[in-house]
Amino acid sequence: MPEIGSTLREARMRARIDITEVEQATKIRAKYLRALENEEWSLLPGPTFIKSFLREYADFLGVDARTLVEEYKLRYERPTEHELTPISPNLGRDRRGPKPGGYGPPRTAPRWLIVGGAIVALLVVLGVVGSLGGGGGSTPTAARTTTAPATGTRTARRPRAPAATARASVAIVPTGTVYVCLVDGSGRALIRGAQFSAGQQVPTYHARTLRITLGNNAVRLRVNGRPLSVPASAQAIAYEITPAGARPLPLSQAPTCT
Repeated sequence: MPEIGSTLREARMRARIDITEVEQATKIRAKYLRALENEEWSLLPGPTFIKSFLREYADFLGVDARTLVEEYKLRYERPTEHELTPISPNLGRDRRGPKPGGYGPPRTAPRWLIVGGAIVALLVVLGVVGSLGGGGGSTPTAARTTTAPATGTRTARRPRAPAATARASVAIVPTGTVYVCLVDGSGRALIRGAQFSAGQQVPTYHARTLRITLGNNAVRLRVNGRPLSVPASAQAIAYEITPAGARPLPLSQAPTCT
């Protein structure tokens, strides 16, 4: 079984990432990140936040978040009251017991007797109605009058809400001095050829399609909420980002922001 805290700490140290960098990228306070690494669950807001923080932190480090969350639930979450209730064959029976002075719960009439009585009563009612209707030779006007359904009326339907358009996102975390050019699918510049330094905060950008050019790999990217490793290169590095993920672009198609 993996140790939750040590798995996170070792992954962060292998990547040589300071806890403050994780705080800036994930928006999780540093004291909560340290509590996760030390497995000090009492310092965290509650099980729901713990599992959410675990997923976000593990995704940022490239660790299997699902395994860590399942391990936390297995070790530290108590089963609910519903899960602890045994399944009993007497669950649907009356647990109040017999009434005082009796020998058991009152017995009901057989079902066939109830159904037969209902049928007889219905026949009697139909016979009475038939005799009243046939004795006068004609049906009263009030009895013949029916309400005709309105014609040409359509039931109003609520307009359907338009389907949400899938959008891509990219978060940029500089680890050194790096040049960035970012445009959307229509070519509109979102970052017009800016240079960022290590630790500088850059907002997350969203669009249906994004294209980015990087001067080098001194940067960490999170594409659609997942980390993307940027390889070292002697030339500029470019990607096209869609809701399906990121694909490298040849330099001939890379945005220049000029």
